[in-house]
Amino acid sequence: EVTGIKIQNDIWVKDPPASSYPACFAFKCAESQSADAGEKYLQFLRSACMLESKNVAKKDVLFELAFELAKDKKIKFNYTQFERDMANNRSLDALRKDLNETASFHITRFPTLVIKTQAGNAKLITGYSKYERLRRVITS
Repeated sequence: EVTGIKIQNDIWVKDPPASSYPACFAFKCAESQSADAGEKYLQFLRSACMLESKNVAKKDVLFELAFELAKDKKIKFNYTQFERDMANNRSLDALRKDLNETASFHITRFPTLVIKTQAGNAKLITGYSKYERLRRVITS
């Protein structure tokens, strides 16, 4: 409602994902091939869950989305490599790194945006924010 994006909220009644970790791990597997593959796969995950009511905690859904991603010839992505990475936990360390960073900032609410300066300082913006607030935090 806040963003104006339509969603199918029946997934939370019909077949709610038991965990977000499988989707997060699949994203890291896609992202390991290219940043563009990761970004596009994340879009697929969001659409599958929020628009199509697909349970993104299920491996068959994750592989289906990867198969669709592999059809996009503009993106560097190899479906077979994705299958191997999912099977051998190749990207597990990358996911753990993200989780550790989240914990180090004591992030408990989403969305949270972490903005890091060149000096190594970090600014956190939690919750949905209007552009004006984001700009003020970034430029201050």
